[in-house]
This record gives sequence, C-alpha cells and structure tokens, in this order.
Amino acid sequence: MLRTASEKTSEGINRKALSCFLASIMLLMILPVFAGDKEKDEGTLRQANLVLQGFLNSNNISLTSLSKANCVLILPKIKKFGFGIGGSGGRGPLLCRSGQNFDGKWSTPAMYSVGGMSVGFQVGGSSTDFVLLLMTPKVVNQILSGKTKMGTDATAAAGPGATAASASDAEILTYGKAEGLFAGVSLGGATVEPDNDANHRLYGKTLTATNIVRETGVHPTIEGKSLVAVLDSKLAKHRD
Repeated sequence: MLRTASEKTSEGINRKALSCFLASIMLLMILPVFAGDKEKDEGTLRQANLVLQGFLNSNNISLTSLSKANCVLILPKIKKFGFGIGGSGGRGPLLCRSGQNFDGKWSTPAMYSVGGMSVGFQVGGSSTDFVLLLMTPKVVNQILSGKTKMGTDATAAAGPGATAASASDAEILTYGKAEGLFAGVSLGGATVEPDNDANHRLYGKTLTATNIVRETGVHPTIEGKSLVAVLDSKLAKHRD
C-alpha cells in the first residue's frame, strides 16, 4: 500500500526523535564517568595514591626510571565505554619535581583528563590503572601547555620494569595494570589535557596546571599531601 507524503514525513520525524532519544541515553550513561565534585576529586587523588604505591611496592616500575622522571601522571581506573562510540576516558593527578631543573621535591598535584586510551585495554579488563613518567623538559612543557596527543605531540613507549637493563629514550614511559596483570603499554593516540574544572574545585580558584605544579603558592589538599609524601619518601631527589 502506498504511503502518503504526510505519513512519510511523520515516519522521518519519528526516526529522528528515536535517534535523538538514544543519543541522549548514551550521553547520560557516559557523563558519570567524567562528572565530578570536590569529594570525587579527593577520591581520585586517594585512588591515585593507592595505584602508585601498588606499582612501586610490586617493583613493576623501575626506580631508576622514576628517579630520572621530571613528572608523574597517575590515572586510576580508566574506564572503557562503547555504544557505537568507542574509546576510553578518565582523569588523574600530575605531579612534577620542583626547581628550574626539576631537581627538587614533588609538587602539588594538578588534575588531568585523558581520552582515547583504547590501546591500554590490550592488557585486559574494562578498568585499567596507568602511571606515566614524563622524562624530558620538552614533554613537560607540552603537557602543561594544553591538550597533548601521544605519538603525535609526544613519543610514548612501554616503560621498563625493575629488572630492565636499560630504559627507553621515549619522552614518556607508560605502565598499565588491569585485573592484577602488569604490562607496559604505548598508549598511541591517547590525549591528555588539564582538567581545569577539577583544579578549580580542589583549590578554590582558577589556576593553570603550570600554576599548580611549577609554582610554590598552591598548597595540596589532604589527599594531595598524602600523594606527595609517598613520592618524596620513595625518591625525593632527581637523578641525572
């Protein structure tokens, strides 16, 4: 039976309405991964502390590599999502050594967001912990300046373990853990950028990532202090 023009128009409208409805549902399911408040921000710092201690206590990160790192980015429980969109995302704190030459103690943490880390899920699981070591001043400046894409704006490679004979010459060394399995991951294509909203919630004012990790006027929160203390207790000073 032939349909009238009005029936065809009505069907088209219904399809568009259904598409909009499904898109809205997907967005509502994805947003909680990224949404947050100060309590959740502090929870992220607390989780980052546990992740870092786990990596260090298990000797899966080379202390030699850590001693040469200028900054550390800790990304706990990075989530993978789908619904035809794909990818992954989450956030975590960046800490840098103080001093012009990155030779001092560790800074107040600045929160960062991350996306597109699908490569990391080769180690298994739908939630993965990551630790990234920033090895050169060049890559630190890149990360602090804004959105950075791994493999394009910065070279990243799987980090050597505690028993490795030599370290990679990559700008960023990466470590991942999922379901109890430790593995180096390259994270090619992943992007990281400052989470300005989270930083505003944590410190009560508008600050750049550079303000937080490279200046001395920003003091860490309670959970931030615990994270700084862990790094200072392991390796307070930089090794060339």
